Amino acid sequence: KISGMSCGHCVSHVKSALEGIAGVSQADVSLENHEAEVTLSDQVNDADLFGAVEAAGYQAEAG
Repeated sequence: KISGMSCGHCVSHVKSALEGIAGVSQADVSLENHEAEVTLSDQVNDADLFGAVEAAGYQAEAG
């Protein structure tokens, strides 16, 4: 779950943050569900994903 998103700009910001991680090939972020589905091309751990979301100014938790 991703908390703090309220508009399309927020979705774009989170998507860019996630896709900026080495090993992430695609991120689909849903404002309606407050979730992200991430396609990984390499091994990426949850801490990297959560850290990128939090660095972008949002809160992330496993859901």
